Amino acid sequence: MRFHLIDRIDSWESNRRIVGRKVTSGTEQFWRAGLTGPVMPPPLVLEALCQAGTWLVMMSSGHRKRAALLSVGEVSFLGDVTPGDVLLLDGTVVSISDEVAVLDGTVSVGERTVLTATSIMCALIDAERLDDPVVTARMADQLTSAVSAP
Repeated sequence: MRFHLIDRIDSWESNRRIVGRKVTSGTEQFWRAGLTGPVMPPPLVLEALCQAGTWLVMMSSGHRKRAALLSVGEVSFLGDVTPGDVLLLDGTVVSISDEVAVLDGTVSVGERTVLTATSIMCALIDAERLDDPVVTARMADQLTSAVSAP
């Protein structure tokens, strides 16, 4: 992942669920003009959720597999994300095999749900084809530093 949209993994259950977060900052490059000020483009909110799902796949497989997005069944963008918001990323595995994973998820800011997505389908590929396994493991350690292993 070259465009990191997850800052912390709060909890995860192997092949079941992940909860993470992204703390937004006004200094990030992705903000777009909205009616009331800068907003995070909705596709990047979805990308943050998908990145959480990718981390779940990688950690569940001992960093051997990585999720590559194939399709998203349904997405609802329910509200704006503005600088300073903390995105709570909650992804749940619907099904998983050696080759494909399907997840559902939500993104919330405080008590407000800003995105729901269902049937996020990902191909599972060998992680070493995309990233150095040592670098990936180090980043996973940083993201989960406050979480005990499942």
